[in-house]
Amino acid sequence: MLQHALLSVGCKAWRALSCPISELRLDLTLGCGQTFRWRETGDGHWTGVMGGRVWTLTQTDDTLWYYVYTNQNNRGTGSVPEMSSGAESTESALDKRLKGVRVKQEGEEGLKVTSAHDSTEQELLKDYFQLNIQLENLYKDWGACDDHFRQIASIFTGVRMLKQDPVECLFSFICSSNNHISRIQGMVERLCHTLGPRLLTIEDTHYHDFPTLQALAGNDVEACLRDLGFGYRARFLQQSARLILDKHSPDWLHQLRSAPYEEAREALRTLPGVGVKVADCACLMSLDKLDAVPVDTHVWQIAKRDYGCSSGNGQKTLTDKVHREIGDFFRQLWGPYAGWAHSVLFCADLKKFQKLKEQAAGVKTESVKSEGDQKGKSGSKKQKDRLSERNNVKGKTAKKIKLEKPLGRNRTVKEEGE
Repeated sequence: MLQHALLSVGCKAWRALSCPISELRLDLTLGCGQTFRWRETGDGHWTGVMGGRVWTLTQTDDTLWYYVYTNQNNRGTGSVPEMSSGAESTESALDKRLKGVRVKQEGEEGLKVTSAHDSTEQELLKDYFQLNIQLENLYKDWGACDDHFRQIASIFTGVRMLKQDPVECLFSFICSSNNHISRIQGMVERLCHTLGPRLLTIEDTHYHDFPTLQALAGNDVEACLRDLGFGYRARFLQQSARLILDKHSPDWLHQLRSAPYEEAREALRTLPGVGVKVADCACLMSLDKLDAVPVDTHVWQIAKRDYGCSSGNGQKTLTDKVHREIGDFFRQLWGPYAGWAHSVLFCADLKKFQKLKEQAAGVKTESVKSEGDQKGKSGSKKQKDRLSERNNVKGKTAKKIKLEKPLGRNRTVKEEGE
């Protein structure tokens, strides 16, 4: 059976990209609800589809490791042989890789192992994670003007915005209406398995690319997706794809990257099932609109609870006006990368990551307790020293008094033993 790659096995097709955790944290970035194609397939190993390829990613303190499952004759498709449990050590494999040597494990027929000079996948990865943007500097800027952000940032470091394919991003978020992350993931997977081209199978898991607009626009798509549990979203998915092809072009969504933010957002809102929040998600996560701030009930509560923002007070539902006012509030606070900053707070507000806050609070409590204990011990020692000194003084005074106190007219008290 084909297996998911593990860095500890030492497979020679692993490649490395210098990237500290402060610039990218995989569990937070891939698990915070901006993409729905990645799964944790091993401890700290994430497998998903991006750019027509299946990847497994993991990281150490200062390195992002990636494994690309490829076929020699048909890039991004085909099968990958089972990895041997007796593979060479990671260090040995890396030594050969860094020398540009093309090596294969025993029995790895059909597996293309690229040299260190093959940078195609590396460039894809850099673009996907937008590694040209220095996240640490942005964190410092946001923290300098926002005390609340600075507190959150100390726990939730390395949350980046992805630059996703616009078709995948938009149609994934059409599925997000009145939904939660795990259910959206299930819908997106069913959508890909039903309409997307199959790439490969690993450990009984089938990996498919995202469907094309042509596949999504098919006449029988709505009925098919309703059978798969998409409900009213089935119609929105099919009609939006059909509208893009009929009134625009297959490249229309990509072309919106060059349009101003407001123009791109309003263009997206002409599609069925695309409201202001879904449009902002697509703008921020696939169309290079870095100041787009998607506002849902979570972000609305954050604005009211943590920032005292009064927009929409007394209202039960989000309106376009409230959405715009909250977005403007955060844009004024955080500047041109407001959408990136917003994603850090959104991530920190998710229930799945609350343990990180609890652990941080526990560490802080232990630190304060330890510091208090040290201060207490120091204070206790000083107090004992003061008491001892005081008793010595009292003893000398009492001794002096006893020596001089008359017992009778011509007698004085003698010290014991005198």
